[in-house]
Amino acid sequence: MDKTLVFQFLKEGYLVSPDLDNQISKEELTNFFIKSNKKDSFKNKVAVVNKDVINSISSHQKIPDINWSEFEASKALKEKGKDLEIYVTFSNILNYGTDQKETEKMSTIMEEVNIPTPNLIERTEERRDYPVIVLKSFSDEGKKRDVKDFVSYFRVRYITLKKILQNRQELHDAVSINRIINKKDKEQVSIIGIVSSKQKTKNGNIVVELEDLTDTIKVIFHQNNQESLESANNLVLDEVIGVVGVIKGNILFGKSILFPDIPLNKELKKAPDEVYAAFISDIQLGSNKFVLDSFKKFIEWLNGKSDNENQRAIALKIKYLFLVGDLVDGVGVYPGHEKNLAIKDIRQQYNSLAQLLSTIRKDIKMIICPGNHDAGRLALPQLPLDKKFAEAMCSLSNTYLVSNPAWVNIHSSKDFPGFDVLMFDGYGYHYYLTEVESLRMAGGHNNPTAVMKFLLQKRHLTPTHNFTRFVPYEDEDPLIINRVPDIFASGEMHKVAVDSYKNVTLLISGCWQSKTDFQEKIGIEPDVAKFPIVNLKTREVKILNFE
Repeated sequence: MDKTLVFQFLKEGYLVSPDLDNQISKEELTNFFIKSNKKDSFKNKVAVVNKDVINSISSHQKIPDINWSEFEASKALKEKGKDLEIYVTFSNILNYGTDQKETEKMSTIMEEVNIPTPNLIERTEERRDYPVIVLKSFSDEGKKRDVKDFVSYFRVRYITLKKILQNRQELHDAVSINRIINKKDKEQVSIIGIVSSKQKTKNGNIVVELEDLTDTIKVIFHQNNQESLESANNLVLDEVIGVVGVIKGNILFGKSILFPDIPLNKELKKAPDEVYAAFISDIQLGSNKFVLDSFKKFIEWLNGKSDNENQRAIALKIKYLFLVGDLVDGVGVYPGHEKNLAIKDIRQQYNSLAQLLSTIRKDIKMIICPGNHDAGRLALPQLPLDKKFAEAMCSLSNTYLVSNPAWVNIHSSKDFPGFDVLMFDGYGYHYYLTEVESLRMAGGHNNPTAVMKFLLQKRHLTPTHNFTRFVPYEDEDPLIINRVPDIFASGEMHKVAVDSYKNVTLLISGCWQSKTDFQEKIGIEPDVAKFPIVNLKTREVKILNFE
């Protein structure tokens, strides 16, 4: 099919059935778009346009007043070869005229044709619930912020991470900075503070200024202690650390640096039954680089339409689908963005995505968080999708719209605690991959899970204030990793990557956008239509490719 025709329908918010060929006249197309745009009940319910839809709308002065959701359902049954009669009945209804008698006849038939959506799902197993519990999704406090809020925010961060650090044996006796002045020279002490500055001297030593609730102190890490010097070199501003060192005057000579980090004894949970969770991100729908065909193949696979029996069995065991940021390409995200858009209206981008997602099996729970390309505030935490821009997404029945970041528990039962999943778009990763020497040396953007390990050690998703746009909350820092996840899922990198750190599964999904001019310019090779799925029974991770 002509790509121009496909994009024309996509721009208006419709998908195109393969049976719709290029023989449609310009007049038919114009009539269809004019009439369909005037009828919300049609535009919001019809996902895929086929020949029958075009013909019926072209032959009427106005769009027939039928339940278009049920028409879509009957079409799905027809395509599965399950019930042709219902679809034929609808086709006959569409071909009626519009006088009073025929309208009454249509209404009578409509009462008899009732297709509950759940019946369209092919059940290959005993019906059961697959629970999703939103542990933490942030909402707007709706208040004006001033300097006091920022002070309170960092105070809460310090206190929270200090409690975690004090679980370390070396920091059980940590003292406040203002009490160090009473210590004798060469006495060993331990302190906990926020990194407020860092600089390297001409002799190769590193000087760090730490601050707590009482005072500040300079800590020197000497070049002769390579382990502590390396740790100091990778410190970032505003993170909370513990230091063990020797006091001399009003300076602390650091011997070791301790991070909040996650414990070594984290349990590797495994579900009692074989169920999968899939993780995708960076769909970027609306971009002229969006790979529609690949995304449709992915949905068909999810719906069990694979020719490979093993693949079909796996697909039907997927019960959770995580969408981690950048659902659409957005509008005005960067200068000149408009010229790279196939759909230039943000609401229409979300409508088109919702229509695609609405064709996914209803027994799959979709958990969706926004990213920096999505409509809404850029400051973290980003709020869940706004109905003002994404009403169609908010109307999907089997979805959970959460903030960025968000904590979600899946697959719990009476005898199993389920899996805690930390979702974070990952927009802040770029800064650390560029600025932190150890991350650059480990491969930078080509090794994106390294930054996830790095931030788990900090127990904070993006600690550096100068780089991060955030909204200070009065009684918590939403970006602290205050519990240990089973799965830590991100996107943003347009690279697919899988790793594990202390029994936490680290996942970064690929994208659904082919290589952009910017990526070409800076030498990034995106992983298009690639994403991980996790077997919750074995914790094995597979990477699937629909490119």
